[in-house]
Amino acid sequence: MLYVDFFNIPYKIEINRTFIEQKKNISIKKLKNCTYINMKNSIKIDPLGFREYDARWLYPDNINEEGIKQVGKGFGTQVLKKNKNPKVTVGHDYRSYSEEVKKNFVDGLISTGCNVEDIGLCLSPTIYFSQFKLNSDAVAMITASHNENGWTGIKMGIEKGLTHCKEEMSELKNIVLNKKFSIGKGSYKEIKNFNKIYIDELSKNKIKKKIKAVVACGNGTAGIFAPSILRGIGCDVIELDCNLDFNFPKYNPNPEDMKMLHEISKCVKENNADIGFGFDGDGDRVGVIDNKGNEIFADKIGLLIARNISNQYPNSKFIVDVKSTGLFEKDEILNKNNCKTIYWKTGHSYIKRKVNEEDAIAGFEKSGHFFFNKPLGFGFDDGINSAIQVCQLLNNENKKMTDLMLELPKTFQSPTMSPFCKDEEKYEVIKQLNTTVNELKNNKTKIDGLVIKNILTVNGIRFSLEDGSWGLIRASSNKPSLVVVTESPTSDKRKKEIFYFINSLLKKTGKVGEYDQKI
Repeated sequence: MLYVDFFNIPYKIEINRTFIEQKKNISIKKLKNCTYINMKNSIKIDPLGFREYDARWLYPDNINEEGIKQVGKGFGTQVLKKNKNPKVTVGHDYRSYSEEVKKNFVDGLISTGCNVEDIGLCLSPTIYFSQFKLNSDAVAMITASHNENGWTGIKMGIEKGLTHCKEEMSELKNIVLNKKFSIGKGSYKEIKNFNKIYIDELSKNKIKKKIKAVVACGNGTAGIFAPSILRGIGCDVIELDCNLDFNFPKYNPNPEDMKMLHEISKCVKENNADIGFGFDGDGDRVGVIDNKGNEIFADKIGLLIARNISNQYPNSKFIVDVKSTGLFEKDEILNKNNCKTIYWKTGHSYIKRKVNEEDAIAGFEKSGHFFFNKPLGFGFDDGINSAIQVCQLLNNENKKMTDLMLELPKTFQSPTMSPFCKDEEKYEVIKQLNTTVNELKNNKTKIDGLVIKNILTVNGIRFSLEDGSWGLIRASSNKPSLVVVTESPTSDKRKKEIFYFINSLLKKTGKVGEYDQKI
């Protein structure tokens, strides 16, 4: 009889003894009438955790310590292909197991010959910023961002200001799963007080107007950065859920989560605040509430910021993701200032890269990732810098946020909605729906009385109706789910009718489950 001790939990199994003995990472000992097998050092890595632009797993269900170490070896191997004797900066978020994950990842890096510099507890943008200040050859952040507690992940980058895209993630996956590792002897060094350098850098952006701001962090890591930085630029800060708690007791730190937005709205109204900010778990995204407590989707905030930037820097380019409002294309101020807008793939790595390639001054995602290039930033996404840009907008315009919003043409937008769909099925579902929607367009099928006029397939399927209303269906890049967004410049009813239409298509696939939220 064989018993397997997996993370101190014994399991009775039937297995070929010869197979067991061939595995060098499994220890075997005799206990009375049975063989006891210790599998603590076995490698577990779910291949589906290698996603489009970062890596995310349930820990330790989908990846264990040895698996994390293998990923570290894989990333180290990638870095060594481009740099000799490389320096890699690492950091981690405030989850109970993030330091443990980081330690194993670092062990993997060092075993390939990388020299690791550890800045400790930090935000993702702090890690990106460190590459410029510490002149490192690569960076890695241990974080699962806004994912629920129990998830872990890694955001990685080699080129300054950029993070892994699909090609780099595919290469990493291939290296790790096939164990094609470099072997070397690296080093480890702890960098103290780097967070102060980051805080001081952002705090330089002073405002003259006194702005009362609610700052909500959902008990995520941004809580030890955002309030102090915004106070540093001149804001009167009211803190909301800024104490660190990796259990996220009230809601996930996700600026697209309506629970979080509703809490901020309530606090803004109770305190007569000028603005409300909500930051995600690793601080690279921000959500915004206006002075009357209205939730403003990030793409509209992006448009207001773009208008402000275009007045200072005419002839600029802006990159926006396919989930974003269609107002960018026809905006009178952007057009007056001879600015160009390019719609691109959703995903922080894709938008970062496109901003860099096009030498765009800024990029915006509906999820709240904003990217500011020189002279406004270094090109990467930073939720706190985004909040600063909103404060600069209020400072320059000398208007309330509600007044600025009223200057935009009215549209009716849905929140981002995510129905469950298995990782191994979601891309096939999107492929199937692409065919279906094109057939409906060709057959002149009507949605709420209008036919489909255009289809954009740069990332999923974004179809537009005759009046400019549109719907989007795409595969999530970081969770087993799809993403659904709708917008209409005409009516709330049409926005909902487009959603009902999309939902009926999804139901017919038989592969889509419950939504995280609905309209």
